[in-house]
Amino acid sequence: MSAVTEPEYQHDDLDRILGYRDAIDAAGGDDPDDPDGPDEVADELYLLPFWTPGFCATVIRAAELVGGFDPDPADPVPGHEVSLASISPALFGAVQDDVGARIWPRLQRVWPLIEYQGLRDAFVIRYVAGEQESLRLHQDVAQVSASVRLNDGYDGAELTFPRQDYDNAHQPVGSLLTWPSLVTHPHEAAPLRSGVKYALTIWCELPGGVDVF
Repeated sequence: MSAVTEPEYQHDDLDRILGYRDAIDAAGGDDPDDPDGPDEVADELYLLPFWTPGFCATVIRAAELVGGFDPDPADPVPGHEVSLASISPALFGAVQDDVGARIWPRLQRVWPLIEYQGLRDAFVIRYVAGEQESLRLHQDVAQVSASVRLNDGYDGAELTFPRQDYDNAHQPVGSLLTWPSLVTHPHEAAPLRSGVKYALTIWCELPGGVDVF
């Protein structure tokens, strides 16, 4: 049973979700040809603008409305998550296209050989007392991983990278933190101390011809 009070759904949320409206932060990050590359905040960890805080709040409300923040028992690192595709296939498709058109060209400036094959998964993960309060150290099965901070007003549950001696405690709401998956960037979520944390996790599909069993 969730201890979370569901955010109140607003009358234009459906329009925002289906139309990907008001999602992109016009103050930065909307032009893949912008000469400014991603901001390296630690070794091979890059921060870019992604969504507006208003759209982040819309996605949180939509995820709570859909519900089902249940861990997959087959997942070796289970989290309390809701897939973007469960919220709306149109939203998942818009995010997939947005990452390919707007984010990937910037990442290729620092990782020239990466190949965009779409998204392997994208989901909202929730941390709350009595449900999920942390996440153990792990690596992702993906080509590139990313985390978007969706809210503030909580304490703890920082995404922590021990090898890079970095955590995202000061990541702005709506920004996207990205890193190479599989080998060099194991990460974990520290224990939540208070409040409720929401984040969007994005896993970019492995290069063509790579099979994972």
